[in-house]
Amino acid sequence: MANTKSIADKTERKKVKRTARKKAAPKAKRSYARGSKKASVKKAGKALGKR
Repeated sequence: MANTKSIADKTERKKVKRTARKKAAPKAKRSYARGSKKASVKKAGKALGKR
């Protein structure tokens, strides 16, 4: 992405970023399902309270 630190105006910065995003090569498709690498939370037993 383009370096927009020097641009003070917000709308101008957005324009530069959008044009840079359009020019960039498209990202490759994922080789795995989204969220599949997230650590799963273990469920507490019914007898155990929350506190």
